[in-house]
Amino acid sequence: MKKYFINTYGCQMNVHESEKLAGILSLRGYTEAKTQEEADIILFNTCSIRETAESRVLGNLGIVKKIKERRPDIIVGICGCMSQRNGAAEMLKKRCPFIDIIFGTFNMYKLGEYIDEFQKSGKRIVEIWDKGGVEDSPVLRSSGVNAWVNIMYGCDNFCSYCIVPYVKGRERSRRKEDIINEVKELVANGYKEVTLLGQNVNSYGGGSPEFAMLLSDLSDIDGKFRIKFMTSHPKDLSEDVAKIMSQSDKIAKYVHLPVQSGSDRILKLMNRKYTSSEYLERIAMIRSFVPNVGISSDLMVGFPSETEDDYLQSEELIKKVRYNNLYTFIYSRRSGTVADKMTEQIDIKVKTDRIERLIKTQFDIGNEIAISLVGKTYEILCDSFDNGICYGKSSCDKSVSFNGDESDVGKFLEVKIIQAKNNKLIGEKLCRL
Repeated sequence: MKKYFINTYGCQMNVHESEKLAGILSLRGYTEAKTQEEADIILFNTCSIRETAESRVLGNLGIVKKIKERRPDIIVGICGCMSQRNGAAEMLKKRCPFIDIIFGTFNMYKLGEYIDEFQKSGKRIVEIWDKGGVEDSPVLRSSGVNAWVNIMYGCDNFCSYCIVPYVKGRERSRRKEDIINEVKELVANGYKEVTLLGQNVNSYGGGSPEFAMLLSDLSDIDGKFRIKFMTSHPKDLSEDVAKIMSQSDKIAKYVHLPVQSGSDRILKLMNRKYTSSEYLERIAMIRSFVPNVGISSDLMVGFPSETEDDYLQSEELIKKVRYNNLYTFIYSRRSGTVADKMTEQIDIKVKTDRIERLIKTQFDIGNEIAISLVGKTYEILCDSFDNGICYGKSSCDKSVSFNGDESDVGKFLEVKIIQAKNNKLIGEKLCRL
C-alpha cells in the first residue's frame, strides 16, 4: 500500500489545503503514513508569512534529503505560499535538487496530474502560476468534530508587512450555492462545527451585505451545529454581521478581529485603513449586539520605527478591549513587501522585550477574566478526550476542560465552571444537551 506524509505549516487555511492534498492522494490509493520514514510521497505545504516559517521548512527539507538518499524512489514535493513567493521556486531548485515537484498556491489541485507526469517521465516538475480561480478538490478531513470550509481565497488589502496578497492572489469568492451544499453535507455527516475560512471573510461576494446573507442562509440549515468564521478585517466588519450573530443560535458568539497595533501612526504605516478609535468603535458595536461575545486578536511588536510610546499605546488598547485570546508576534521582514524597504528596523532585543511585556499584560487580563467566570454555566462542544479529561469550547470560544468520557466527544454538553487556574478553565459536566 502506497503511503503519503504531509508537512503543514501556517494558518488554518493551509491545514484545510492539506486536507485537499490528502483527498487527492487518497483517490490515487495512498494512505497516510505515521512518519516521513515510511512514506512513498512526502509533501511540504508551506507558509511564508514569517521568516521563521520558511526556516522550519528548510530545516525539515534537510531531514528529507537524507531519507531520499536512502530511498531514492520516493517522491518529494513542495507547494504553497513559500514556493509561490517571488524567486523562491528558483532558490528551491538550486538548493534542493532532491525535490521532484515544485508548485504554488494556485495549482495545488493539480497534484495528482503532477504525480502521474513525474512517474511517467522521471523529470522534475516546476510549475508556478501567477493567478488562479476557485477550484474545488476532494477533501480528506482530519480536524475532528470541526470541518473547515473555504468561502473565498486571496486578499486585496495589501497591508505593508504582509506577503499574502502576493502569494495567494486577489480575492475570489466561491458560489454561495456550493458553500451551502458543502455545509449541508457536512452536517448530514455528523460534523458539529463548521469554520468558514477566508483571508477577509467580510469581503465575501464583494462585501456587505453578502457575507451576512451567507451566514443567514447557513443558519437555516437543519440540525444542531455551530458556525464559526475567520478572519475578519476591522474596516469591513459590519453591523449586518453582528445582527445575524445576535439572532442566530447556530453562529458562534465569537469573532477574531486582528488589530496589529494600538498606535495610529503605526497602523497608517501598516496600511490597515483604520485608526485605534475606529477599531474600538467596532468592538463596541459588536458588544452592543452580542454582549457576551468572545473576541480574540493578532498584535505585532517591532514594526519599523515603532517607538516605546507606540508600543505602550498597544498595551493600552488591549487593556481597554480585554481579549479572550491574543496572538502576539514579533514583526518579521518579508522580501517583496513595502515594510521590508522601510528604514528604522527595530533591534531584536527591543522586540523581544516588548513582546514579553505584551504577553505578561494579556496573561494578567486573561487570568482576571477566567476567575470572573467561576460559577457560570456554558454550552460546550466537546472536541477531544485524553487520559480521563474532556476538552471543548463554548460558543464564545472559552476553552474548558472537564470530567467526562470518550463518548462525550462530538456532543454538546452543559458544563459549570468550578475553577480557574493560570488562565485555564476547569468545569464540571452537568448534562448532555
